[in-house]
Amino acid sequence: MLFPRGDGDGWTHCDQGHRHWGLYGAAGLLLRHDDQVLLQHRAHWSHHGGTWGILGGARNRGESAQDAALREASEEAGLDAAAVTTLGEFLDDHGGWTYTTVVARTDGPLLLTGLTAETLEVRWVPAEGLGGLPLHPGFAATWDVVRRMAA
Repeated sequence: MLFPRGDGDGWTHCDQGHRHWGLYGAAGLLLRHDDQVLLQHRAHWSHHGGTWGILGGARNRGESAQDAALREASEEAGLDAAAVTTLGEFLDDHGGWTYTTVVARTDGPLLLTGLTAETLEVRWVPAEGLGGLPLHPGFAATWDVVRRMAA
């Protein structure tokens, strides 16, 4: 399945000198069911490839973080936005570029799969077991904060 390229797709730099994907920032969905979180194993060719993180990507111009996170999760894994309840958001501001983690829950263990070439696997992982996976550095840096929001 092909999805149209968004107007936010592209590389940019933040005030800290880091290179980021998303001209208008990016957003991802931290989805929880019971004691598990939904993670994406990123393709090796992608930025921080081979690591595990949440489904997400570039925001389009004027798109809310929640809309972007849900759109990306739908594109990447077939998530039906109606199956989730949003609990809150965490903004990671790098100065000139932001990543918003949209924290949500679902009442049932949704059966999702990777739909794009940027995904090796989509898997429900026990929240306490994340330390055993190579995590995307941005996700790892914010995990302690966002995990409390998802509890």
